[in-house]
Parts: sequence; C-alpha cells; structure tokens
Amino acid sequence: MNPDLVVPDLRIIGGNYLEDIFDEPRALQATLESLETSQPLTDLSHRLAEEKFHRVVLTGMGSSFHALHPLNLQLISHGFTALMVETSELIHHKSRFFDPKTLIIAVSQSGQSAEMIRLAEVNRKRSAVIAVTNTPQSPLVEHSTAALFTQAGSEFSVSCKTYVTALMVLKFLGDILCQRDPKQSRRELKSAPTSAGEYLRRWKDHVEVLAKKLHRIRHLFFVGRGASLAAVGTGALIVKESDHFHAEGMSSAAFRHGPFEMLSEDTFVVVFSGDEKTRDLNRRLLADIQQGGGRAEFIGENSSLEPFRVEDHGDSIRPILEILPVQMITIALAALANREAGKFERAAKITTTE
Repeated sequence: MNPDLVVPDLRIIGGNYLEDIFDEPRALQATLESLETSQPLTDLSHRLAEEKFHRVVLTGMGSSFHALHPLNLQLISHGFTALMVETSELIHHKSRFFDPKTLIIAVSQSGQSAEMIRLAEVNRKRSAVIAVTNTPQSPLVEHSTAALFTQAGSEFSVSCKTYVTALMVLKFLGDILCQRDPKQSRRELKSAPTSAGEYLRRWKDHVEVLAKKLHRIRHLFFVGRGASLAAVGTGALIVKESDHFHAEGMSSAAFRHGPFEMLSEDTFVVVFSGDEKTRDLNRRLLADIQQGGGRAEFIGENSSLEPFRVEDHGDSIRPILEILPVQMITIALAALANREAGKFERAAKITTTE
C-alpha cells in the first residue's frame, strides 16, 4: 500500500488521554499564575548559595525523572554540583546521599508512589526536600521542607499535562535556586500556554501527516542532547504506554554507538534540534541517518515536516513545546493500530508496588 494513501480513522482514538492533551494550555496557564516563592523555598535557596549544601540530588520516576534534565543542566551551569538519580536507585543503592549536606528535589505527579513513600522512610528528615507535585495532600509533601505545585488537575492515564506543567515549575524553581528574579522567570514562561494552544489547534492535520510518515515502521527512536533529553526519555515512555509500540530514547551520540546499524526503511528516528550548542551535531546526525538508508525527521523551528515544526521561544519554553509533536505521534500510532490512545490495560496511574 502506498503510504501516501493512508487515511487514519480519527474516531477510534478519542478518549480521556486525548482530552488531557487538549487541556494542556489551560493547565500551563493555571500553573503559570500559581508560581510563587515561599519562605521555606527562599531559605533553601539562600543556604544553597551559601554552600551549606554540597550537592543537589534530583529524583523521580518515569516522566517525572526525565523532566529533571533541564533543571539539572541549569544548576550545573550555575556552578552547583547536581546529579539525577532515579528514586528507586536512590533509596536502595545510593542512600549515602541522605545527609544534611544534600538538597533533594523530588518530582512525583501523585506524591504517593511506592518509591516516594520509601524515600520518606529512608531519608528520615536528614536531607532537606523540595517537592514538586500535582497533589498537595500527599506523603511527599508531608515529608518535604518546601513544595511547589503544578495545576494540571486530574489526569486519566499517560503523563501529558502533568509533565508539561512539571517542566514549567522546575524552570521556575531553577531560577529561584540560581537567584534569578521570579518576575523575569514568569515573563519568560508567559508564552508557553499560547504556543501550546496554537500547535494543538492543528492536531488533526498533524496526526494525518504523521500517520503517513509512520506507516509500517517497526522501530522508533527519539534522540537528542542537553535539555532535549527530557523529551527523548519521556517520548519513548509515552509511546510504549499509549500505543503498546516499542520505542527507544537515547542521546544523539549514543545512537551512533550501535543503533545506527539498525537503519532501514522500517526504522524511524526523531531527532530533536535542541539548543545552539549542539544543534549542528544533531543536524549532522539527521543527514547521516538519511544517507545511511534510515528514515528521520527533525523537531525544531526549521523542520521540513509541519507537525515537527516547533517555534523557538528560547531555552525556558523549548522543553515544554518539544513534547507536543511526540504526543501527536502517540495519537497517529493509535489511529494506525485502530485503538484508543493512552488506555491502560495492565498499568495503573499510580505505581504502588516497587
């Protein structure tokens, strides 16, 4: 069948997950309006600036973990010692980090996953904890020294609006910890809801184009560098959750170390342009994949594919907008498979078992 003739049936994909995606602009606007500092957060920021903390440990699971990539880079660029550790590894294999010289930033949509409950038990208030969550009344918040909240509202299944609002909150948190003006931070984030809304208004066109591009692919890769690793990791995760379709996320450099050998007509690679520092390297990878017989497209301001064209509003907003084309991929794959996107059959919204 000629892939150009593929016309996906968009009726089957409708459901709560798609409605949650449509709700992202509202969730972003509500979160933006709620961004405020607090005395506990200000105190922790001063202690960090005064070198009272030797390290900042960023932790979470799933998309909450991947969302930490931009903040990790921001803190390192500012001169802090920051590292990302999955909560499951932190509580069992890296528990030596729990001491008064460690500041923990813990991200959890529910604040009550098995790993976050265990974190409170293992930490026993030894390390200061900044919680970022969508659930104010949760064990994570009860254990925290300071907390910031997303305003995503209830979410059906796959992380979408909780993910983009977490990115917004984490950018604001990073600016506070780096002693930036909160008003300037909010100004830089102001266009995120509008930009997301403008992109999503064309969702049907995006899905139809992507369904043609993805027809008959067997292997899907997401690759990027720097802050784009947030969308890379989350992208692979939500495709598997939404569509029961295998996808892998890795750095652009890692793709050359092995997976490059898999290039073929049934392999599709999504390359994130990212920031200027490594954009040319990502473009070179895109060209090499295409020359090597693989199928690849670029997500960025100058993408040749309209659904992958994301306006460049700077480093503050780019990670938020980068995930939108991936969400459209999940809808397109669902349409091709004739199934409702994002409908869990085995998993649960909150993981309560380690």
